[in-house]
Amino acid sequence: MSNGERIGKYLVRDVLGEGATSRVFLGYDPFAQREVAIKLIFPEVLKDRERGRLYRHLLMNEASLAGKLVHPHIVQIYDAVVDDNISYVVMEYVPGGTLEQFCSPDRLLPVDRVVEIIFKCTRALDYAYRLGITHRDIKPANILLASGDASGGDAAGDIKISDFGAAILNTGDQTQTQVSGVGSPAYMSPEQVREMPLTHQTDIYSLGVVMYQLLAGRLPFQASNNFSMVYQITNTDAAPPSAFRAGIPVSLDSVVARAMQKDLDARYATWDAFAHDLAQAFRNRQLSARRNEFADSEKFETLRGLPFFYYFSDVEIWEIVRFSDWDEVSPDTIIMKDGESGDFFCFIVDGELRVMKRGRLLSVLTAGECFGEMAVISRTHHTRGADVVAQTNARVVTIPGQALRNASEACQMHFYQAFLEVLSARLAQANSRLAST
Repeated sequence: MSNGERIGKYLVRDVLGEGATSRVFLGYDPFAQREVAIKLIFPEVLKDRERGRLYRHLLMNEASLAGKLVHPHIVQIYDAVVDDNISYVVMEYVPGGTLEQFCSPDRLLPVDRVVEIIFKCTRALDYAYRLGITHRDIKPANILLASGDASGGDAAGDIKISDFGAAILNTGDQTQTQVSGVGSPAYMSPEQVREMPLTHQTDIYSLGVVMYQLLAGRLPFQASNNFSMVYQITNTDAAPPSAFRAGIPVSLDSVVARAMQKDLDARYATWDAFAHDLAQAFRNRQLSARRNEFADSEKFETLRGLPFFYYFSDVEIWEIVRFSDWDEVSPDTIIMKDGESGDFFCFIVDGELRVMKRGRLLSVLTAGECFGEMAVISRTHHTRGADVVAQTNARVVTIPGQALRNASEACQMHFYQAFLEVLSARLAQANSRLAST
């Protein structure tokens, strides 16, 4: 199939790759006006006497998720067609390739980027788990990069998890029967290679193996055949990643070891626990290159912990991470000035700020408080009513008004709901002060 031909309604532009069961094309959807990736299944695969039923099951599995997994770190499935003449799945196009390119000793990513990538994977897989989905085939080849550069930056190195064909789906009414014979042995959990019942903890183990490989440049278990690999997975403890790469902190060795525990009771029981330890290790070792740079994992964890964002979903928190600005400010830095216009509002995440009016101290803001939102909420009056000045070293999150107005409806709704609670608390506090005078 060449450039200019069609697969269904989609124009074919190029060949992206080919595997044992399918060929993947870069396509264009003229209706949605976007580039897409089209996985076209070889017809003979589904007709194969020995494996055809399995491949059809995997294809139907992936097709059933069209439109259901909407998360910034999961590849969206837009469309699927499965019939006797032609079968294909249409997905979000992610141009940066897979993490496989960063698994060799000569092309390892910086340690902080590995932590960032694995953190995002934990949040995406937790989202899927809450929808009743266990991926079951987590490996570097199924984690895509949004761009070709994973070294840093806001968009550079962002990831998306793909290929949910092998997933176990629990719809609430029933749990899909597990299918054997799928997955990559090197990344399988002990319970998976034994073909035991699986939970989300099998994905936690597999992601631990991916983290190990990205840190060390090698798999935790080396084997010349699957039998030997299975034996090691079930009976042998891997050397820590730091044994193969200098500069890996003990805290990250510990995170990998716990994720890869053979005993389910010793392994991370939840994605939240895995994510928390990643974020904590990152903060404790100060892996950021400069003090005024903040990792996305740190931003997410910080916002998630603020009472203001209690009712926001994880997807909405990631949305805010994308459009917010983060800064460290030194004492006496003026953040807002009385009488000036400004279409933005802020949160203080640590430190203290003074709110001043004509030299008089009105209040002191501490971690978790928002300020400046009235200039954004008001349709006509966008001027500041007081000075806001740093009293100590502080971290401040700034959200442009235009970004809020361009946010998703659910995100906007939760912002305005939280603003109402803030205003209500301020009015109650003002009434208490008036009553005491």
